[in-house]
Amino acid sequence: MVTEPRPEDDHVVMWITDIRMAVVFVKELRKWIESDNKLGTNSGTVRVTPQPVSQPVSLLRLPQLFSTCMSFSLVADMGIHRGYVGNWFMSIWCFCCAVTLIVLTVELRRFPSEFPFFWYLSNTYACYTALFCLSASIIYSLTYVQFLPYGPHRDQAIAVTAFSYIASVFYAMEVVKMWERCKIYKTSCYVLTVPGLLKVLETFMAGIIFAFISNTSLYLHQPALEWCVAVYSICFIPAALAILLNLGQWEYRLPGPFPLFQLVLSLLSVLLYISALVLWLLYQFNKEFGGHPQRSSDEDCKDELAYDMCAWDQRLAVAILTAANLLVYVTELGYWACQVSVETKALPRVS
Repeated sequence: MVTEPRPEDDHVVMWITDIRMAVVFVKELRKWIESDNKLGTNSGTVRVTPQPVSQPVSLLRLPQLFSTCMSFSLVADMGIHRGYVGNWFMSIWCFCCAVTLIVLTVELRRFPSEFPFFWYLSNTYACYTALFCLSASIIYSLTYVQFLPYGPHRDQAIAVTAFSYIASVFYAMEVVKMWERCKIYKTSCYVLTVPGLLKVLETFMAGIIFAFISNTSLYLHQPALEWCVAVYSICFIPAALAILLNLGQWEYRLPGPFPLFQLVLSLLSVLLYISALVLWLLYQFNKEFGGHPQRSSDEDCKDELAYDMCAWDQRLAVAILTAANLLVYVTELGYWACQVSVETKALPRVS
């Protein structure tokens, strides 16, 4: 008696094939690097030996590449069953996989010595990617996976979430490793400091907010909500510029003391975010201001599928992210207030 193959068996075979292809790719990449070095040595040219992949930081690139590649390929294989949320995060995992491959290739080729900013850029990329993979895992599981019926597509979506969580862990491990290296060798990298990490969180959450408010129907009908969008943009630009200034070590060229400048900027951002949070909550969730206090009261959410984010879900996500970003700005305000206070006490007093 001949039994027909089950769909689950096809998915298992596909996963095993993807794993084998990833292993073969890494082996071929190392062979190419080694053969290219031998060619440069035989031809009489001077070539720097690349860092071995077995080094702690470089070794993390392989599981990072593998995890993001698996998340991307598994979501892509789901086809029409991946939904709008799956399409959104598939682009994120694809981007992370591609950039990680570029970083790995550059490190193997020892190009960082030719690009002085590469080390700072790779650290910044690791911080953002850890946050992106973690947020993608959480949002994907909450808004999509839990609503899928039991079957091969649900199992595949769970595998996608697991690989995304694994990727975020390895990117976070890279950040920790680089932070330890900075302490050992007494070097500095802005994104690995307290104010740098706060700026990364601020710009990251602002970027997620921008993704949600890309649906212009959420705010164009009300000037107060348009003000909230303006606040997100106004606060995002200085935070991004602060990261760029510190990466280029240009903060010392500012006309005044940098801590005082950051203190004023943080205070302004806190006040703006407070106004945005209050207005967003009033005009989105209060009936007196035309809002919808419950999901069922929103007409746009009645005809949506269970695993798609409707307009009310996007409003709630923006409110939560606004409150979270406000807490980050308050923390930054306290940090810079302490720094300015310490510097003020250290100044010589005029008798």
